[in-house]
Amino acid sequence: MANSPEPIATRVVPAARGLRVPSDSPLAIRVRNVSQTYHDGHSELKALDQVSLDVAQGEFVCLLGASGCGKSTLLNLIVGLYRVSAGTIDVGGRRVALMFQEPALFPWLTARENVEMGMRFRGVGAAERRAMSHDLLRLVHLEAFAERRPHQLSGGMRQRVALARALAQEADVLLMDEPFGGLDAMTRDVLHDELEAIWSRTALTVLFVTHDVREAVRLGDRVVLLSSRPGRVVLQVAVEIPRPRRIDSAPVAELAAAVTDRLREEVRRHGR
Repeated sequence: MANSPEPIATRVVPAARGLRVPSDSPLAIRVRNVSQTYHDGHSELKALDQVSLDVAQGEFVCLLGASGCGKSTLLNLIVGLYRVSAGTIDVGGRRVALMFQEPALFPWLTARENVEMGMRFRGVGAAERRAMSHDLLRLVHLEAFAERRPHQLSGGMRQRVALARALAQEADVLLMDEPFGGLDAMTRDVLHDELEAIWSRTALTVLFVTHDVREAVRLGDRVVLLSSRPGRVVLQVAVEIPRPRRIDSAPVAELAAAVTDRLREEVRRHGR
């Protein structure tokens, strides 16, 4: 059996909004020595092994790794969907929202009603809900489609509604699990621009899971690579390329190629 690679203990000071996040910035997410094991009654599967990760307030971090390395598991643990097997996760009392690859909109509700659903559960009044949903749909350039139902919207538009719905939770931390994975390249590129614009105008902290290395370099202040199962942090790379970035630019391609080489090593190791 091949030996597991040792995690790279690299201190990374990321660059956010074109500026460096100060090294003493408060942490929005603090993951310490987290391991996660699943049991089905007959066997057990270790998804994560001693994962430690800090994400500064306002930082945009992209999480990469081979399929099955525990990326989605980590997001589910941070948002509180699962109980941590070992270790600790601390978000400092911040509100955390999770956005999935599938929009998962209610088909019988309009775009506006989908955005307002979480607000209804929190007891927000009708007038305030309407005003907030209007502002959020305008933020994602869908105010003209507020009364359309999901089947009347394109895939990219449905993801915009899902993003507006996540933002409606007034979260401080947004976890995104391959939100653009099912979209065509042009729509993805447009949504990259829109997500970056929203992030740059807010105090959001974003932890973004993707299989696309160029997408990670295009969006992130920092790229974090997990090993093959069980997932461990094996590489952290600060993305020093000035914003705005283009996914097809030479600097993005060059850094993505270097990260891809390490990702290939992990995929090969997982396949053995």
